[in-house]
Amino acid sequence: MLDWMRTDPLGFFTFMLYRAPAVLIALTLHEISHGYVAYWCGDRTAKDMGRLSLNPFRHLSLIGTILMFTVGMGWAKPVPVNPYNLRHGRRDDFLVSIAGVTMNFLLFLLATLLMVAVNEQLWKPVLFQLPNADLVTRTDFLGFSGTNFWQIIQNSEYIWVKATGNGYYSVLDAAQYMQTPWLIHLQRFLYQFAFCNLGMCIFNLLPFPPLDGFHVVNDVLLKGQLKLNPQVFRACMLGLLLVMNMTNFISSFISKVEYAVQGGVLRGVLALFGLL
Repeated sequence: MLDWMRTDPLGFFTFMLYRAPAVLIALTLHEISHGYVAYWCGDRTAKDMGRLSLNPFRHLSLIGTILMFTVGMGWAKPVPVNPYNLRHGRRDDFLVSIAGVTMNFLLFLLATLLMVAVNEQLWKPVLFQLPNADLVTRTDFLGFSGTNFWQIIQNSEYIWVKATGNGYYSVLDAAQYMQTPWLIHLQRFLYQFAFCNLGMCIFNLLPFPPLDGFHVVNDVLLKGQLKLNPQVFRACMLGLLLVMNMTNFISSFISKVEYAVQGGVLRGVLALFGLL
């Protein structure tokens, strides 16, 4: 990402025009979900502190937001929750913990449905009926691991086509195959929105303090026995950041899970509408 910013600043800026609103919406709705579920469960802390707000700047964490912009996974400033105010203790803590990732996954599903719908209006049907090509498929345009997904998301003017049998790629002028060109801007935003929400969902389900996945494991498997103070949470977060900075193990794992989940959901949606 940093190399791209140095070598192609205009392309990187254009990319961020789509990524920025996707990140801000994903982070904001994630945190609001935590706050509202806590409020419904009896804890007014987030409401009284003004955290049930659509203003994204009330929720942003500097490091977590930077990671969301650069790698598509991250976190926001945690919504304050007083567990002593929750009516049903461990059960309510579990509900508050899964609220954010549930919201992100639902937003990912919505974005995927809209991506498929927009894709049918964006491209001419002949594009998916080209002879002697086995890579011009809807999954290649909509799947996170697809060649043309990354071509389009990075503002490329070309479509990559793999000729059947010989393994070679050729390129086509994307503009010639668009039937509603302005929809490309909506499609790029939806790509980013789906990508960020699914990445945020998977990352926050990791069972490391203070991520939501830790609370889920603690509430369900450990019966709430681990009582960690804020200092321990901060130390664990620092350790997680160091691991992510020094190795690519976590990012590689999340990418594999993200591609697998998105690929399965996308194939299911395409099959549902007879487009696979």
